[in-house]
Amino acid sequence: MKQLVLLVCLAVGTSASAQTKGGGISQKMLSEIQKEQQLTPADRAFQNAIAANNIDELTKNHLNAGEIDTHFSIETKKQSITDQKQSGRCWMFSGLNVLRADFNKRTDSLVVDFSQAYLFFWDQLEKANLMLQGVVDTGTKPIDDQRVQFFFHYPIGDGGTFCGVADLADKYGLVPSGVMPETFSSDNTSRARSLISSKLREYGLQLREMVQKGKKPASIEKAKTRMLCQIYHMLQYTIGEPPQKFTYAFKNEKGVTVGEPREYTPLSFYKEVMGGQQLNGTFIMVMNDPRREYFKTYEVEYDRHTYDGHNWKYLNLPMDDIEQLAIATLRAGHKLYSSYDVGKMLDRKRGYADTENFDYGALFGTTFPMAKADRIATFDSGSTHAMTLTAVDLDKKGKATKWKVENSWGATWGQQGCLIMTDRWFREYMFRLVVPNAYVPERLMQAYQTTPIMVMPEDPLFLPDE
Repeated sequence: MKQLVLLVCLAVGTSASAQTKGGGISQKMLSEIQKEQQLTPADRAFQNAIAANNIDELTKNHLNAGEIDTHFSIETKKQSITDQKQSGRCWMFSGLNVLRADFNKRTDSLVVDFSQAYLFFWDQLEKANLMLQGVVDTGTKPIDDQRVQFFFHYPIGDGGTFCGVADLADKYGLVPSGVMPETFSSDNTSRARSLISSKLREYGLQLREMVQKGKKPASIEKAKTRMLCQIYHMLQYTIGEPPQKFTYAFKNEKGVTVGEPREYTPLSFYKEVMGGQQLNGTFIMVMNDPRREYFKTYEVEYDRHTYDGHNWKYLNLPMDDIEQLAIATLRAGHKLYSSYDVGKMLDRKRGYADTENFDYGALFGTTFPMAKADRIATFDSGSTHAMTLTAVDLDKKGKATKWKVENSWGATWGQQGCLIMTDRWFREYMFRLVVPNAYVPERLMQAYQTTPIMVMPEDPLFLPDE
């Protein structure tokens, strides 16, 4: 019967006389649609079941619900699982997960947990300045200009990418988690973010007025500085005051203090845990966007965490190349920042992502056939969440069969805080990977260093990881 309904509905949809002259739903069209909704007793049962239950529970593929294979042929050293709580800071958690794992590997025993609250404070202040200065730079454009609306629509937010971790850490350094712990508002960001956004929009209008009245740049800068003083004050109350100096002693994996406590600044601490180098220049970001030409470099204009930092830049690659980069880096013992459309086909109870987890089409008598490129182009899919890639399982031919990531939803979620994903899911819903330069072949590094093609942040693929 459902096939008959579909055929009739298609026929009705192609009937020019059924709709209004402008293309609206006419009474005749509505009558035709409703006439074909004759439900059998079995259809009524389906309707009652769907209305009273979670759709994922009804569509769960029983044949795909067996025991999950948790063995991985290549797996990095396990570390503690973090929890971003009710915040959109996954990009920061994943990035700092990579840094603490690299520190542990480089020192062969020392462990450190970095303060997300510390870096988040500076991220929010820098984003506030980015918004205000963007409003100044576009002050002569009309209020409904696309670029002006970009700044007012998204004055500040939690989300970001690994590029933000690099710019912020290089500029402000890092501190241990115990030196600047989480607060309620760093764990639960929505209310403070909403209030700061309102203040920034108010300030943005004032700055636009100054620009349009021809005020001198020095006067505008003074006004902006005063505005940022207020934003700093709000951040200070909600996230805490960033330390300028602190005393710290490192511990090994057994929790034993190693060496004497030393006094650090955030930048001197960052220099020590990074082995004397900065993050920028040590990695490349690759992405899989089948809409665009592969082996080309792209740069997302206005998408950065600090006004004096770097736009989001990436090399577009096929999934085969991305997988080889990931395998080579994991084989060397390094974790990687990676991001996904994590909500798609995710069995949250088991912490398992697979394209065969659910059969939504069978429930509604239809199909969902869009390819990855079409899903991106129509805003149906895109990167939503960053996680730390930690393991891969290879078959006898060296092909990946499944992957594992450390998530930032707490240690009790999924697979002891981790998510296992099949390779077929990985290829469909994985988008971004940050790879150390040492594991990037020369041909790809040369492609990355070419002049980038500029793209706009409104593109459906460039939502920040949250």
